[in-house]
This record gives sequence, structure tokens and C-alpha cells, in this order.
Amino acid sequence: MAVLLLVGVVGLALLVAAAVLYRRDEDADLADLLGMAPHTFADDRDGGDEMRPLTVRAVEIAGQAVERMDRDRSLGSLLERAKVPLRPGEFVICVVGGSLAIAALLLAVTGSPPGAAAGAIMAVLVTARIVRRRVAKRTKAFATQLPDALSLVASSLSAGHTFLRAVQMMCEESAPPMSEEFGRLVAETRLGDNVTEALERMALRLQIRDLDMVVQAIRIQQTVGGRLADLFHTLSDVIRARDEVKREVQILTAEGRMSAYVLAGLVPFLFMMMRLINPGYIKPLYSGMGLVVLLSCAASVVIGLTVILRMVKIEI
Repeated sequence: MAVLLLVGVVGLALLVAAAVLYRRDEDADLADLLGMAPHTFADDRDGGDEMRPLTVRAVEIAGQAVERMDRDRSLGSLLERAKVPLRPGEFVICVVGGSLAIAALLLAVTGSPPGAAAGAIMAVLVTARIVRRRVAKRTKAFATQLPDALSLVASSLSAGHTFLRAVQMMCEESAPPMSEEFGRLVAETRLGDNVTEALERMALRLQIRDLDMVVQAIRIQQTVGGRLADLFHTLSDVIRARDEVKREVQILTAEGRMSAYVLAGLVPFLFMMMRLINPGYIKPLYSGMGLVVLLSCAASVVIGLTVILRMVKIEI
């Protein structure tokens, strides 16, 4: 029975993944033609001709459930910031299918329903962590590239190019994610959008304070006038100065973060060592009040780690 369940779940997961990837290949081709990212227009396309009816219905149900539960569309925004070319419904279907496949595999191998449920929950948590880590990585890379990008745009403006042409030349010289995000800005303006509004949407999408400052400075410049090239040079210098302060703060707080990690890891390390050396010594912790003490110890470690990390986290 477990083997049949495994085969069915894995087959459904592969069906969904194949259908989604097939449609996304066509979206990628159209995106290359327009110079846009696939997820910038995927929500406006039906795409049902390429997908099986079962997959279409599953994605629709998942999308409706996500819309009801996620009024602020935070999942869609998170996927967009992570550059995951999936709609929220498709992402949920893939995650649920993968977690069920892992649960079925663990159930077939170990025969333990609690272990299978724990494996499914862990798969969901790991997926969410991977997406957030990808967002953090792209955000950090964009913030690092921003001063150099502003300097390139300012140099092109000083040479007599228009703003859009300067941004396009910067995209040709820059690496992702800078080239991807500003390339999307150029594509949106080619389709008739306003430059300032496209910049504001990009700042809202990426949620980077330095980019917010750039957008506000451009709006002020459009109101009061002035040389945009000089403004970009000034912003580039300010952002570089802030980055230097951030790096210095990271160096000064490194000892506190290392202390937090060492103190938090010392407790489980000693627990495992005592379990290997003298298992009978910690056997009372597995029953009665011992479980309360064990859980209280784990909670205190988590709380202490959180407090120390909050103390050494300084916003610049």
C-alpha cells in the first residue's frame, strides 16, 4: 500500500512539474523576445492549452486558496523577489507534491507515520528557507552593485545620453540581478509606462533602502530641476559611505554573533556527548518532569540566541 501511495504521489508531482516547466519554457521564449522576465506577464496568460486538465484544476484550486489566505499577496511578492518563475498556486502545488512524495518515501522506508509527517513538514520549511535565502542573496547582490551602477549611469548622462539609454548601457555592462531588474524597467518603459512609476515599483518590489533613496532623489530632481548626473554621483558616494559603515559594524559585532552561535551549539553538543558516553545518566530526562526540563532548556537556548542576535543587529 505504501509503495502504491509513493508511486501515485511521485507520478502526480512529476506530472505537475513537467506541465509547469513545459509552459514556462514557452514563457521564457516570449520573455526573451520582449526583453522581460517571465513572471512579469505570466499572471495575465491562461496557458491552459499546454497543461493537462487535472493540472489546470489543481493549480486553480491552489491559486484560489492562496488568494483567500494571502490577501496581501506576500507569497507572490516573495517569489517575484526570489526570481522563481512560478505563480503562487503553482508553487504551492509543487511544494505540496514534493513534501507528499518525501513523506511517502519515508513511510515506505521506515514504516513510521510520525517520521513521514515530520519529513513532509521539514520539506516545506526547507523550501521556504531556500526561497527566503535566495531573496536575501539577490537583495544583497543588488545593493552591492547599486553604487557602481549609479556611477555608470551618471557617466553616460554626462556623455550626453538619455536616461533610458544610459540605463540600457548600464544593463549591458552589469551582471544579474542588477541587469535583470533594470532591464525589466527598460522593457516596461518601452511598453508605455512612466519611468518614475517603473522605478517606484522596482523599489517596492526589491525593498532596498538605498534604492528608495534613489527614487526619492529622482522625484525631487524632477520637481526642482538640476543635473541628474551630479545627483547620481552624489548618491553613489553616499551609498558607498553607508556600505563602509555597515562593514565596520559587521566587524565590530562579529564577536557577539560568534559567542551566540557557540553558546547555543554548546548545549546540544554536551547533550549528545553525555548520551554517547553515559546514556543512563540522562535517561530521567526522557520521562515525567525530565521532559519539562528538557523542553525548558531548549526554549531557553532559543530565547538566549534570539536575544543576543537582536543585540548585535544594528540598523544603519
